[in-house]
Amino acid sequence: MAKSILSAQEPREIKRIALYARVSTLNGQHPEMQLAELREYAGRRGWQVVGEFVDIGVSGSRDSRPELNRCMDAARARKCDAILVWKLDRWARSLKFLVNNLAELTAYGVAFVSLRDNIDLSTPAGRLMVQMIGAFAEFERSLIVERVRAGMNSARARGKRLGRPSSGITVGQVVALRSTGASWRTVGEQLGVDAATALRLYQRCGMVAASTPASA
Repeated sequence: MAKSILSAQEPREIKRIALYARVSTLNGQHPEMQLAELREYAGRRGWQVVGEFVDIGVSGSRDSRPELNRCMDAARARKCDAILVWKLDRWARSLKFLVNNLAELTAYGVAFVSLRDNIDLSTPAGRLMVQMIGAFAEFERSLIVERVRAGMNSARARGKRLGRPSSGITVGQVVALRSTGASWRTVGEQLGVDAATALRLYQRCGMVAASTPASA
């Protein structure tokens, strides 16, 4: 993912900037603190602010935030040359979201600037920083996969059965209910499973063709 960030087209010269801020009302914060600094910085750089997007009382851990989505829509429509945020944690709280998001912006030729983190994706140094962030994200994913596999191997070594838990019903129960003329849906409801599960159990004893639909 990090490679795609560097291989995409170079960001355009920054003239129009979109500001994004996020605060939590639970912390007694106000977005104006962030916005004031962002406006002042944009002014010093000679950038025209074409939009301000603010999410209030929304957790940064959620991938879907209304104003962030609108900000991204502006980038997709090329209504801005860059997005300016106060800090990275105002924009994203996971490496995966950050790397994927920056890759998308770069694909549109839109830069990303984080004021307090001193990251400017329109510069070579900024793109190098994002490359490093992407490498850490990939490393994090590898560690998670390794931990999951180690846990599964350890569970198997202890004799623990992995996979979906058993439904706890028997073929005999299914046969008995089906013999009353009940539909597969009714059989499933009586046994606390779905119709397809009941049918599979019935098929195991060879009493019905495998092609029989569960709706029968």
